[in-house]
Amino acid sequence: MDIALLILGLAGLWFGTEVTIRGAVSAANRFGVSEFIIGVVILSIGSDLPELAIAIDAGLKNAAGGNYSDVVVGSALGSTLGQIGFVLGFVGLLSYLTLPLGVIYRHGSTLIVSLALLALFGYDGTVTFIEGLALLLVYAIYLVALLNEVHAGAGAAQEGDLPLRRAMVYLVVGLVIVVGSAELTVSSAVSVARMLGLSDAVVAIILIGLGSSLPELTISIAAVMKGHHRMSVGNLIGSNVFDTLVPVGAAAVIAPLNFDEGMLRFEVPYLAFLTVTVLFFFLRKRGIQRWEAAVVLALYCVYVLLKLTVSFLR
Repeated sequence: MDIALLILGLAGLWFGTEVTIRGAVSAANRFGVSEFIIGVVILSIGSDLPELAIAIDAGLKNAAGGNYSDVVVGSALGSTLGQIGFVLGFVGLLSYLTLPLGVIYRHGSTLIVSLALLALFGYDGTVTFIEGLALLLVYAIYLVALLNEVHAGAGAAQEGDLPLRRAMVYLVVGLVIVVGSAELTVSSAVSVARMLGLSDAVVAIILIGLGSSLPELTISIAAVMKGHHRMSVGNLIGSNVFDTLVPVGAAAVIAPLNFDEGMLRFEVPYLAFLTVTVLFFFLRKRGIQRWEAAVVLALYCVYVLLKLTVSFLR
């Protein structure tokens, strides 16, 4: 039964991404905005709704006297590491990913500032209400700045584009299918892994960690395979900014959030190192070449290996 659900989840991911990309491309053309903006604003927020739902639920449980802080922070950091390490590295092996220099500087600096704020607020071991509100405010400013880049008015529709209303329906329905299929895939994969006797450490670090990035992975691969490279990169950059600021900020606004010292000492610096490495590669030739993508992917694999080694030694 679990294997059948796993196959169903994977099929849903494929179908959902096909629908999502079709709607996103048509919407970009109809609105006259770049595919990068569609990726940063719409696809990234839509694919990250599960992380936000988890954070809000954990925040409410913390307010009721529970201790679910590690779930929020761990999910946020694990998701960002998976997206910028595994997903971007894997997609970069499929195609040469490029961005204009100005875009790299603007969005790259936002990534670094977001991570620096998270580290600063978590340094004393607690993210307070005010600090959580500040994280949400920074994301709101970022979102407003992005939307100001969108010029009102219809764009030039291309042959095969969907009507605007149908394009938006495709986009919303596709994202719902992708997110739901990702949840089904992860839960069934965990059950199959445990049935095969794999340890909880392997399940938690590899399956669940990468599983949270499945929507971004499938959307990004589908976008690249259809030639929409900048939509793919925009989805990943927008998702990383969102995951760094919004889930932790939302949970901290509901109740003070504990920030694990181990994550502050290891995950945050490793994420910063990986982010700077990716940005450096982009700045070298305004894009990531395949060998550079392989380096990024290898760095993520090193992270997973280190986490597994530590888990088994405990």
